[in-house]
Amino acid sequence: MRALCTKSILIPALVVLLAALAPALAPGQEYSIGEGDLLRITVYDNPDLTTEVRVSGDGKITFPLIGDILVSGLTIAGAQERIAALLREGFIKKPQISVFIKEYKSKKVTALGEFIKPGLIELRGNATLMEVISDAGGVTTNAGDLLVIKRKVGATGSTQQEDLTIGVDLNTFLEGRDTGENIMVIDGDSIYVPRAAFVYVSGAVKVPGVYKMSRGLTVLKAITLAGGFTQRAAKNKVKIIRKSEAGETTLAVKMDDLMLPDDVITVPESLF
Repeated sequence: MRALCTKSILIPALVVLLAALAPALAPGQEYSIGEGDLLRITVYDNPDLTTEVRVSGDGKITFPLIGDILVSGLTIAGAQERIAALLREGFIKKPQISVFIKEYKSKKVTALGEFIKPGLIELRGNATLMEVISDAGGVTTNAGDLLVIKRKVGATGSTQQEDLTIGVDLNTFLEGRDTGENIMVIDGDSIYVPRAAFVYVSGAVKVPGVYKMSRGLTVLKAITLAGGFTQRAAKNKVKIIRKSEAGETTLAVKMDDLMLPDDVITVPESLF
């Protein structure tokens, strides 16, 4: 069903997102069994009933003595209780059941953009954003500063769904400079890391080249990244070549002016 609207949240690293999202993000929330999960089920003192079975497309497993059991949507504890209840119906007086998820297959997220190994990531239980980033091989050196999570949530007062966009400051997150708990990801999330923008520094600087754009990058900071001015630099004649839909414009700048993506700083040499 198409989303009704799109909401956006920008969070500096690991702040708890919203009270309304708490059920989806709570670290203590138990994993729900789903299609494709491989379960290992044991019954105490009944080794002949030990079973490894995968949850079918209709959410069921087949278990000795009982037959088909609907387990999709149940927690581990819920599945144990359902199997025990069915065994008590004329098979085992006081069954003690253990259910272990051997393979997680039913919950997936999509990692897109500047991940080293983008693609579908299978969630292992209550997965965190950091675990997903690790499973995707980490981010590339060209990753931008902002990670975006796209999520479907229930619309207020409606049975339909709407899109929620969650922004995470990637640098702060990866450096561990957070003030809250790790972000929990849920089945169906799309996690995107865009490619960073770049600026160019040319002319009378020590290391001319291409440099990654960062938030708050000024002309002076960009020149510093390029090793600083050479002795012959005309520091008062620094200019920026800036692209727009109308074409290229050459601008005189101050050292504290902010850079824009694809700006080219030119530092001429002094004639004296």
